[in-house]
Amino acid sequence: MNRRIAVLVSGGGRSLENLAERIRARTLDCEIALVLSNAADAGALQRAERLGIPRAVVPHREFRDAAEFSRRVFAEVERSGAELVVLAGFLRLLVIPDAWLGRVINIHPSLLPAFGGKGCWGHHVHEAVLARGVQFTGCTVHYVTNEYDAGPILLQRCLAVRPDDTADSLAARVFEEEKLALPEAIELHLSGRVRLEGSRIARTRGAE
Repeated sequence: MNRRIAVLVSGGGRSLENLAERIRARTLDCEIALVLSNAADAGALQRAERLGIPRAVVPHREFRDAAEFSRRVFAEVERSGAELVVLAGFLRLLVIPDAWLGRVINIHPSLLPAFGGKGCWGHHVHEAVLARGVQFTGCTVHYVTNEYDAGPILLQRCLAVRPDDTADSLAARVFEEEKLALPEAIELHLSGRVRLEGSRIARTRGAE
């Protein structure tokens, strides 16, 4: 196994744990080369330490702007030897270097383009879904561009919103879909069956 990924996190790291479990179970064929956070107190860093995964912290407040912050982030990623960056609850805007366009993916807890954009993360998304009264929600894995949640969609998983759902119950069910979607998207990308060409997704035979 020589396919290495870097996982960027800002919070507790449940998605990181899920990826590590799937790698251990050999249902996801890659190695987590680095866990990087913009927050030194992120719970995901403790998980990474327990899992024996290299860690790095790049505090965003130490940099003048998003571009300077992003340069440092990608310097750490390149040092790790990762070929794909996975945003798993990373809450800072990244400026993607040209060399990394098409090699950064993000998971979002809604069916984009609905309920996306700046400020739409975590429970804010699920509360907005319930307030709007939509019948279906889910999660989206997309390639990352230099605009929040606007990159080409790699895959989505859908579920029905129940009449008795709360933000908590909806979040829990959407996360179960995320646990399936993110490993599948990583495998699709690393296998070469899906790639970004300009602003569109290109799929090879067998990717459906």
